[in-house]
Amino acid sequence: MSNNQAKSGKRRTISEKTKFSILKTSVIVGIISLLVSLSFYAVSLTKQYIRVADGTAKQTRMSIIHTTDVVGYSKQVMDIYHSLTEDQKMLVGTRAYRDFFADVDMGKGSTYYSLTDMLGDIGSYHDIYDVYVAMYDSESSRIIYLVDADEVPEDRLLPGDWEPVNHKGMMRFLGTDGDEVLTDFEFTEKYGLLCSVAVPIEDADGNICSFVLVDISIKEIVTGMAEFSIRLILVVIVVTILLAWIQTKRIKVKLVEPIKQIEKASRNYVKSRHEGNTNRELFSALDIHTGDEIEDLSKTMIQMEKELDEYEENLTKITAEKERIGTELALATKIQASMLPNTFPPFPDRHEMDIFAIMDPAREVGGDFYDYFFIDDDHLCILIADVAGKGIPAALFMMVSKIIMQSCAMLGRSAAEIMEKTNEALCSNNKLGMFVTSWLGILEVSTGKMTCANAGHEYPAIMRAGGKFELFKDKHGFVIGGMDGSKYKEYELTVSPGDKIFLYTDGVPEATNSENEMYGTKRMVEALNIEPEATPFKILQNVRADVDKFVGGAEQFDDLTMLCVEYRGK
Repeated sequence: MSNNQAKSGKRRTISEKTKFSILKTSVIVGIISLLVSLSFYAVSLTKQYIRVADGTAKQTRMSIIHTTDVVGYSKQVMDIYHSLTEDQKMLVGTRAYRDFFADVDMGKGSTYYSLTDMLGDIGSYHDIYDVYVAMYDSESSRIIYLVDADEVPEDRLLPGDWEPVNHKGMMRFLGTDGDEVLTDFEFTEKYGLLCSVAVPIEDADGNICSFVLVDISIKEIVTGMAEFSIRLILVVIVVTILLAWIQTKRIKVKLVEPIKQIEKASRNYVKSRHEGNTNRELFSALDIHTGDEIEDLSKTMIQMEKELDEYEENLTKITAEKERIGTELALATKIQASMLPNTFPPFPDRHEMDIFAIMDPAREVGGDFYDYFFIDDDHLCILIADVAGKGIPAALFMMVSKIIMQSCAMLGRSAAEIMEKTNEALCSNNKLGMFVTSWLGILEVSTGKMTCANAGHEYPAIMRAGGKFELFKDKHGFVIGGMDGSKYKEYELTVSPGDKIFLYTDGVPEATNSENEMYGTKRMVEALNIEPEATPFKILQNVRADVDKFVGGAEQFDDLTMLCVEYRGK
């Protein structure tokens, strides 16, 4: 247990963290699915109401045109309205205002009476919020009521009564060509949120003299969604729980348990070597069949254990201790080299980028590593790291760190989350106090957007197309494996076609000559700019040649690792 864990008194395993993460993700996905489903249902239900309202309005127009003189009646009311002054119109709702429309016959047998009776029957039959006949005044943005069939007679608006309306919706109604469904959503203090559907009534000359309007109450739509929402929520809860349980089981089997097995075998292997035990068949006992890099790692470790044991047994009998160690380290060098991508170009069928990298350990094996791989077709993960220390312990720590970071990345984590999850995994059983610095970036190939995070690593050098390399002083987080619970900040870069990013470990600027003088980042940037427009391969050649020239015959002080990527775009 680390000091940080001892102080907090809390320790969560990878399994617990995975369960919590999957549950949280499933809940979020479930909520999003619920909201999206409700949105689609609301839109569909609203469209259905509009279709019913439009059909009702058209049916009503046909009925009143063939049974009443609605055109003459509409013109009579509108002529009176237009004859009034603005001051007289402002008397709406008063007895004086009603006197202006005294000539309008509203008695039994009149057009008004027939229309009121007909609209009332239609409204009751179709169970709609309101159906009425009205006309718009474009100059004052008002709706002038001609016939209102409200169920409560006292609430009916009388011929000539008017209310302000939305000007944009009104002009769309008045400018109709007769083919579209006329709708307008408007919030009113009196009626709440309404959707009005209109059908124009035209005179013999084709001029609009009034509209049949049907109002839909959005409140009724919301009420209609209640039962559907309850059923949908229950389904989403059941599906979310089921998916979370299945995914948790799958991740536990495919990721958590294999990593725990490899970590335990690595720890016991190191312990057995320290104690001098002869029985070291720890990795050989692993039975991992995940079909991914974790299985590859277990096979590599099994092969390493097997071959190391075989070489150790043979060399002990015939060679000195120094020869045995040399052979063992040579094998470890090959194994470590096989863990790093070393085929160039790495993605022959992808032309959006060019990558080249080298890793030259100071000893037979080292703690530096780099990696690049596609998370999906559009996201390329690039990373470089430096494990504290050298030799086999650093190499083992390097391989475990690399596979954990890659596994976290393939789960779709962000750059900062990959750092945090790797830090949690390494801190959980880091009795030797080892740590690693790292820089990681996820490039969205289609756009050039790159999300990056830096865990105590060297500053990257960036060259914009047509320019020169310059150090990019990004924000550093704490080293990975150094302290449990460390958080990492990520930032975004946007690269354009022709831009290059150069990554390196401290073995480059800290290369030392015979006079104990360090190479430094200034010389490194100058070497990068010898041929800034060259390919990544040539750029790394130039830097390595300049470092070798500076160091001369001095012994290599540290692992030296470099990676250069050029973004070419589509």
